[in-house]
Amino acid sequence: MLGNTLLIARRQINFKASWLMLLLLGISVTQLAAQNLQRELAENLTYKLLLKQPGNPAQAYDLKAVQGQEQLQAANKLTVSVSQNIKQEADHVALTITIEALQDAYFSLQGQFVAPGITYDTSYLYLPGFWYRKNLRSPDKAPSARVSKNWIVREDRLSSPLVGVFDKQQKQSYSLARMDKLEREALAPISHGEVVLSGHSDLGAVGFGEAANGGAYLSFAYPYQEAPHSYYRKLTLGDPVTSFLLLKRGEKVTLHYRLMKFAATDYADYMKQIWTRSYDMYQPKPVTDNQLTDEEIKRILTKFYTQSYVEAGNLKGFSGIHLQTHLCEKLKILEVGFIGRVLLNAFNALEFADQHKDAELRQIALNVLGSYEQHGFSDTGFFREVVNMENNTEETTYSIRRQSEGIYAALLYLDYEKRNGRKHPQWEKNIQRLLTNVLKLQQKDGHYPRKFKGDLHLVDPTGGSSPSAVLPLVMAYKYFGDAKYLNSARKVIDYQEKEIISKSDYFSSTLDADCEDKEASLYAATALYYMAMVTKGKERERYKRLAQQAAYFTLSWYYTWDVPFAQGQMLGDVGLKSRGWGNVSVENNHIDVFIFEFDEVLKWLAQETGEKRFAAFADVIRSSMREQLLPYPGHMADIAKEGYYPEVVQHTQWDYGHFGKGFYNLHFAPGWTVASIWELLTDNRAKDYLTRKR
Repeated sequence: MLGNTLLIARRQINFKASWLMLLLLGISVTQLAAQNLQRELAENLTYKLLLKQPGNPAQAYDLKAVQGQEQLQAANKLTVSVSQNIKQEADHVALTITIEALQDAYFSLQGQFVAPGITYDTSYLYLPGFWYRKNLRSPDKAPSARVSKNWIVREDRLSSPLVGVFDKQQKQSYSLARMDKLEREALAPISHGEVVLSGHSDLGAVGFGEAANGGAYLSFAYPYQEAPHSYYRKLTLGDPVTSFLLLKRGEKVTLHYRLMKFAATDYADYMKQIWTRSYDMYQPKPVTDNQLTDEEIKRILTKFYTQSYVEAGNLKGFSGIHLQTHLCEKLKILEVGFIGRVLLNAFNALEFADQHKDAELRQIALNVLGSYEQHGFSDTGFFREVVNMENNTEETTYSIRRQSEGIYAALLYLDYEKRNGRKHPQWEKNIQRLLTNVLKLQQKDGHYPRKFKGDLHLVDPTGGSSPSAVLPLVMAYKYFGDAKYLNSARKVIDYQEKEIISKSDYFSSTLDADCEDKEASLYAATALYYMAMVTKGKERERYKRLAQQAAYFTLSWYYTWDVPFAQGQMLGDVGLKSRGWGNVSVENNHIDVFIFEFDEVLKWLAQETGEKRFAAFADVIRSSMREQLLPYPGHMADIAKEGYYPEVVQHTQWDYGHFGKGFYNLHFAPGWTVASIWELLTDNRAKDYLTRKR
């Protein structure tokens, strides 16, 4: 026992002596780590240069570094020179690459860094807003490790232009980030094979893969490259593409990258650390060219309510799905939640109408809400989720998400009415019956099935959508004063912590995709916020901690930078700044304004945890989404009618069905976008509802 004590003491003395020696030499542990990383990059970085004569296949040349020299060497005399500078800076290493044309040349430069000690099979990969872990939640026709272990993609697909790898056994990570300001893009005549760009472009590519020794590598290319497939349309893998940039003799291009290495306890911790570093690196600032007040924006959005009001059989609502951007036509199709959000829009219209004494708008809102009170429920007690009188069909497979969003809106309305001295016993009866149905759907492990029939037969039993049920359950607990709803929500949180948050496995909350998606993590964080608002002590602290963890993952989907557009791409011509907008999912690769009350969640977390980045980035989101593409006279943003805020904003080489980068898809669903922007501009709605004394 004494021998062990002496051994431990001797080790502690040696350890302290080592630290003291470093301090005497003026070397910090951070500096030492950066020096090691500098050496690792120099020893494990390789290059390939492709030179192309138009009309001929490109020729590839390996470039090698010579110790003590910045100039990279090749076996042949080349028409361009490439040099590198690797510099230690604080807790990272800066890589600067200079390409100079000795003669006119069309080139593509590709680099690969094999991460020392990292094994591909035990690693999770990261391309922000596009690739998580190994993308194994994705269908076969979307990018995943089932399709290939090696991927490189355009930087504008990514919410931050970086790539990372985290080895879950070694607890180590490497991340490579592009540090240039990307401002220009050039059009390419085709999107596959070897393509020559029409002018200068700043866009490159980053990626990852499995090295020959089973290790993992991070890669980059300039200009952009996509391999082994491009991904240009939903569930459509295209041919690879390599782009070439023309440099005239004497012209130079300089590229800047940052290599980072740090330990992480798990993938969630890696996500937290890399997002905070991303925020600090790119330092997104609020968009400052907003011209309208929040009230003025809401006034414009009400034009959607008045212009889209429609009757679909015995239901009334807003025509807000499956519209065409150049028509914004009125269709007799109503959807309670998801992309239609009829009931939430009706409540928003009612509240605004009362505030501004707008009799016409108030009547529209009451007509919608009254029709759903009388005719909006099926014989089995569920909301009639989707009613399509264009073809006389009605959806008979229900979803926990749409049902939850309908209850959420109805309880906002009922609470508002009660506070104003108006009672709706039939509405309350309908909602309580629906909630009884919902409780019957909860599984033993606490999760709710994604889709089901009116007789409670399960169609899709997976639990990715479960967090969406927490919001109405907590609201029902507050409204009806019945603890069974809160207890059900607690069971969801237990499931959520075990199966979703602890595994960083946020998937399939959106109803038109089966993959990793933004909305799953956003609902997870929001659900925990709701729980924290109605609990105290250790229970509340637990929810706060989990909400913070989920929030980092959610924020990984939101752009920290502005992607460039070429002249003629409408979104660039109108000046869209992508920072603050969120990528949608692995399967649906476009940006939109899905935010709802997440702005409120971020500001609360910032106050509770001291993570000031949350509040700062919430301001970026709010400023960027408010009015950039809001259609109003003189600012129609290529939309046919005022107030119809667009969606499916195609910011990268992506074509949801029509037009491609720089444009919208032909079809859109302004029902949900209007509701999302409205909630963004309605401060503390959730907090006020949940903390109000009754």
